[in-house]
Amino acid sequence: MDHTKQTIESLNTKLISKELSVQDIVDAFLSSISQNNKEANVFLKIHEDFIADQIKHAQAMIDDGKATLLTGIPIAIKDNILIKGQEVSAASKILEGYHATYDATVITKLKEEGAVLIPRANMDEFAMGASTEFSAFGVTKNPHDSDRVAGGSSGGSAAAVAYDMSVASLGSDTGGSIRQPAAFCGVVGLKPTYGSVSRNGLIAMASSFDVIGPIAKTVRDTQILFDAIKGIDPLDQTTCEQEYSKKEVKKIGVPYHFLKSGIDPDVLEVFNSNIKRLENLGYEIVDIELPSFEYALSIYYILVPAEVSSNMSRFDGVKFGKKVLGADLTEDYFKTRGELLGTEVKRRIMLGTYVLSAGYSDEFYRKAWTARSTMKKELKEVFEKVDIIAMPVTPTPAFKIGEMTSDPLAMYLADIFTVSANVAGIPAISIPSGTVKRNEKDLPIGLQLLAPWHEEELLFNVGQKFEIL
Repeated sequence: MDHTKQTIESLNTKLISKELSVQDIVDAFLSSISQNNKEANVFLKIHEDFIADQIKHAQAMIDDGKATLLTGIPIAIKDNILIKGQEVSAASKILEGYHATYDATVITKLKEEGAVLIPRANMDEFAMGASTEFSAFGVTKNPHDSDRVAGGSSGGSAAAVAYDMSVASLGSDTGGSIRQPAAFCGVVGLKPTYGSVSRNGLIAMASSFDVIGPIAKTVRDTQILFDAIKGIDPLDQTTCEQEYSKKEVKKIGVPYHFLKSGIDPDVLEVFNSNIKRLENLGYEIVDIELPSFEYALSIYYILVPAEVSSNMSRFDGVKFGKKVLGADLTEDYFKTRGELLGTEVKRRIMLGTYVLSAGYSDEFYRKAWTARSTMKKELKEVFEKVDIIAMPVTPTPAFKIGEMTSDPLAMYLADIFTVSANVAGIPAISIPSGTVKRNEKDLPIGLQLLAPWHEEELLFNVGQKFEIL
């Protein structure tokens, strides 16, 4: 039996019964990494000694009767989440060779569970991108067509699961960076409610948008991983906890007005068939109006670069990371940031600095914050009429490597259906929902479900019914 095809719960059963050892399971996934990683570029580096120590610890927990559902389960970790003593670079040359000095809170929680962490899943540099093409260490390839991208910025995290290199993974989502690569790779990806998972130990991109979340093959596995990492953290003052309403989903809203243009006809056809499937499951489909969604992308690409500009100021060759020497201190700054930061990172720093500059912050930044508040209010009103919202994840299937890198605007438009959840801070999940054919290859498409704040349970309930129909 192929251990890499099993779920967290099935592997846990075999571990507890001693049918399998932790070494057996991890070896199966390491074998897949050995076979596929050179071509696919999913992991930037495999820390074998670190993995070996974790295997011993997990097996001891099982032998002592202290195992949890995640004990001994291999989980890939995006290269912007800190693991003490391990290299972490956010896929940037400026942090190449840097080793984390502490564990991110999510890592502390997974270590307590006895999970086997596999660090350094590839990503877009500092999480800025939608294809993993902006990694300083090369693109991650799509498991369904090696000529296409795996998505981004958590492309390595999604591909690791799809390539059977890990049971599940952690990514981060600022504007769709978990859901979009999950959709492109044919796996499940959850963007939790903002503040439900600690950001302590996550290398920041945009602090009021970023959230760590799980990727797995099934909705249930995604739920198990989310339950392990969520919760209040005194080291992150934005974390909060709220009881689930435990209500039953009856009505699902669809903003059809938002789907009239800019979406591939094949993708729209798959989406419409998904809505029919939801109807067949007994849910009432309601046509809803969300006027502010038309402006979500504009809001996002004003506020996020502004926060990027602020967060990236620490990477100057003095406080963190590598340094390129110039004739004086000023030239040190210019050379370090000019030579060690990638094109997309520099582009977003410049955009953010511009919208925050004197004379423009009132015209752009403050108006975008007002629009953000309007969107939250609008969503609150809509969620009084429907229980969750259904939308596509992406307007197209996975695009070819190199197809959009010369056109930043086209790349940004790929986020059109995902950024709304980040702007508002609500939870959203991508579930595999069908395929479209391109060049004789079947490319996965995802269905996106969005719920009110802290109502991830609604997404899991509907998602599990949808995926087993």
